[in-house]
Amino acid sequence: MLTPRKKLNIIKEIQVHDTDTGSAPVQIGILSRQIDELATHLKKHAKDNHSRRGLLKMVNKRRKLLLYLSKNDEKSYSQTIKKLGLKK
Repeated sequence: MLTPRKKLNIIKEIQVHDTDTGSAPVQIGILSRQIDELATHLKKHAKDNHSRRGLLKMVNKRRKLLLYLSKNDEKSYSQTIKKLGLKK
């Protein structure tokens, strides 16, 4: 689970302007960190199917946000991908 301090650090890294807390790049950054933490949890607890379902929902939501960003703002999409290191 992300603590508020971790979440603020992610927001500060990715935000476009000072009051930006909910734009698509920020949401993608937060989801990426949550996905990473949940993936490490699932490596320890392989039979935790409820958390696995939550992980799949988060991955799908991030995929949809990335698709939205790629269609509407290609420059922001490429910057977000580089900052988070998502696609190679």
